[in-house]
Amino acid sequence: MLPVIRAMVAKRLVKDHGLKQVEAASLLGVSQPAISLYSRKLRGRAIDLEGEPEISAMVDDIARSLANKQISYKDFVVRFCDVCKAVRRKGLMCKLHKAFDSSINIEECKLCTLITSMC
Repeated sequence: MLPVIRAMVAKRLVKDHGLKQVEAASLLGVSQPAISLYSRKLRGRAIDLEGEPEISAMVDDIARSLANKQISYKDFVVRFCDVCKAVRRKGLMCKLHKAFDSSINIEECKLCTLITSMC
């Protein structure tokens, strides 16, 4: 999930907030080449979350806070974790898990829900 969410935030920082790739990289704690890979969709594309309104709104908020320098690193990490929890709670990783382990019955698996409730 980390590369997927980073890619979404990076896209917003560059396109919506007019940051240069090197500036976005600095805010996200990654290299400029990583931002380039995200923007060319060569990295961070394991799952498409752009069509999920709740996830998109959370990512928008993170990007806005980063661009306006209104978020501490600790709060950034917490919000990032909140996005991951929302992804798991909504069952959005099930198909990805199935691709890695065909024995998983995604209709019966409750692992992501269980993990989310423990966080």
